Amino acid sequence: MFDAGIERAIRTATAAHAGQTRKGSELPYITHPVHLALMLERAGAASVTVQAGLLHDVVEDCDDWTLERLEAEFGAEVTGIVAELTEDKTKSWEERKLAAAEKVATMSTEGALVKAVDQLHNLKALEDSLERAEDPAEVWCHFNGGREGTIDMATRLLESLTGRVDPQITDASASALAAIRG
Repeated sequence: MFDAGIERAIRTATAAHAGQTRKGSELPYITHPVHLALMLERAGAASVTVQAGLLHDVVEDCDDWTLERLEAEFGAEVTGIVAELTEDKTKSWEERKLAAAEKVATMSTEGALVKAVDQLHNLKALEDSLERAEDPAEVWCHFNGGREGTIDMATRLLESLTGRVDPQITDASASALAAIRG
């Protein structure tokens, strides 16, 4: 019932993302990786995959975290999954999102699963933000791709993930994307 690796990943992600908030809100960022962990657990993912879900953004978004440090602390299996998901921040937003969608075809099953639940949580959070917003422009202004670019890239990623992961996940993402499109 208790998994020491998941506990360590929760503690690490909480410390690494301290002070960060979700896009356009005051919600602590750590809620996102925790949601991924819950979704991965529900999908029956192994401990290393849940750990990777918790840690999926630390190298990309947190100071002092590298793949080498992650491997030293969590091992090659967790790090391999995180490496598949880590975007190259030296590239433009559009280049990163196109590369992420293209990379799905060669990702491990575990990497594709984490990517799919990451997209699902992001889309559901965006759908919720748009439903609560008095003016949708207030939500979209926080997205590098704006409304059209964000929807386009989410559609490309969803197309790449379809057939790679449980259809319940991609169907839920497609439903959220349809609601976002309006």
